[in-house]
Amino acid sequence: MLNDPLATALSKILNAERRSKKEVLIKPASKIIKTVLTIMNENQFIGGFEEIEDGKGGFIKVQLIGNLNKCGVIKPRFSTKKNEFEKWEKRYLPAKDLGLIIVSTPRGIITHLQAKEKNTGGKLLVYCY
Repeated sequence: MLNDPLATALSKILNAERRSKKEVLIKPASKIIKTVLTIMNENQFIGGFEEIEDGKGGFIKVQLIGNLNKCGVIKPRFSTKKNEFEKWEKRYLPAKDLGLIIVSTPRGIITHLQAKEKNTGGKLLVYCY
């Protein structure tokens, strides 16, 4: 039984990336995992991905391009205000403007940079650089 499918998915991606694999299978598929992968794809951390339905929850095939150094979930999922993102950047990212933090906000799952622009806070989900 998986306690945190998002953490398991990111761990599989990071391990495959370190082994220089070209693709990795993530099982089970969920909406949050797909949204996080979409954001990572838009920011050039991973290649494309496709969802494959097998009748047992499905799985996702992710193409890796070698741009990911580290990624992980943020636990506990800290709540943050719109003006506190710099504190979390210092804690989870190696340098200013390097990498991103993915945040769950009332406006959807977005990056911390978009949350700053939209002037909203939320709960921290994932960091990657």
